[in-house]
Amino acid sequence: MPASSQTVLLLGASRGLGLGLAREYLSRGWRVIATARSNAAKLEALAKTAKDHLRIARVDIADADGVAELRAALADEKLDLLFVVAGISGSVPKPLHAVSPDEAARVFLVNAYFPIVAAEAFADLLTPKATVAFMSSRLGSIAENDYGSWETYRLSKAALNMGARSFFHRHSAHAVLSIAPGWVRTDMGGAQAAFDVETSCRNVANAIAKHTKPGHRFVNYDGAELPW
Repeated sequence: MPASSQTVLLLGASRGLGLGLAREYLSRGWRVIATARSNAAKLEALAKTAKDHLRIARVDIADADGVAELRAALADEKLDLLFVVAGISGSVPKPLHAVSPDEAARVFLVNAYFPIVAAEAFADLLTPKATVAFMSSRLGSIAENDYGSWETYRLSKAALNMGARSFFHRHSAHAVLSIAPGWVRTDMGGAQAAFDVETSCRNVANAIAKHTKPGHRFVNYDGAELPW
């Protein structure tokens, strides 16, 4: 299938990695459906040069009614890639016991619960060979947790990985990826991070293209599989 006929839905693309992925897939000739929770100014600026290849939608993945409305609006679409990017860091690097129950619940819901629920809402739009990706983190690896810190975020991403595995068992004909973008210079990653957004998004898109066979994998930005 030529790249120009492929469509990606990016849930959470108003800034940072989501916006970078919108740029990356547009540069590869894909049609991009990109969502923003509120401020879509950067996507709207991108749309001016994307012709008819960028469709912008407003939705908060934590809003069940909004997700349902978007699903109805996309009824005629077929997705080659569904990528849930949206997530938050919470009060890092506080240990878990220093975080309030309400904040912990918010991080767990936004990072682990709502991504799976949202992906399920759009799963029937997937083409037979489509991929589903969830923006995870190397910090979600239990095996590689050798220094602690960022505990609430770590727990949420480990939970997301488990949810993605269960999602795969409901949709086992597809490649389902929990993907770590690396340490990136975003609002979350900070100015000292290793990669700029453009480099990370190019790497992530390459890693997704590498893993197209059905199965659930936890993969790094370079395509290498990560330990659980």
